[in-house]
Amino acid sequence: MAKVLLLNGSPHACGCTATALEEMVRTFGDEGVETELIHVGTKDIRGCISCNRCAELGRCVFDDPVNEIAAKFQAADGLVVGSPVYYGSPNGTILALMDRLFYSTPFSKHMKVGAAVVSCRRGGNTASFDVLNKYFTISGMPVASSTYWNQVHGFSAEDVKKDLEGLQTMRNLARNMTFLIRAIQEAKEKYGLPPVEHSVFTSFPDGK
Repeated sequence: MAKVLLLNGSPHACGCTATALEEMVRTFGDEGVETELIHVGTKDIRGCISCNRCAELGRCVFDDPVNEIAAKFQAADGLVVGSPVYYGSPNGTILALMDRLFYSTPFSKHMKVGAAVVSCRRGGNTASFDVLNKYFTISGMPVASSTYWNQVHGFSAEDVKKDLEGLQTMRNLARNMTFLIRAIQEAKEKYGLPPVEHSVFTSFPDGK
């Protein structure tokens, strides 16, 4: 059975972002996909300090929820990251978590399916959406799309429940993500995963 991990980066466990993610969870259930939704928005998660100890330890040097989530991410076929919009960007907790989660984990994310979900009252949604998608696209993770950008609008959970197009977008996103995961699993069995090159690293250290 396919597994999808969902992270709620909002400090509000039952707020706008949660409402969007729960709509996806219901649809994943209808599709026969196993899910786990983790509320991380109230966790004490510090940012990466670029100590590179993770290269030695195989995990982040800070023993907090990031390392627990890493094991769940490794076992999952897909990852959904949800965040409210704060000053035109995802909130600080989810960004700190994502920086460390993607940098400190030695396992391959190649061909795991990723999706970003953002919630806002009015503006900043597409900018936040772009920021979250970059974690996936640097890691060889196909990005799931929907019938609109993956966002909901509202100041409260009740507002989001009135955003019928936004909720429809969440349902279509979950279905598309399910299809992608299954298609990749089938192709992996038939053809294997595409090879990944890592031999070239361009940094222009001579300054020219």
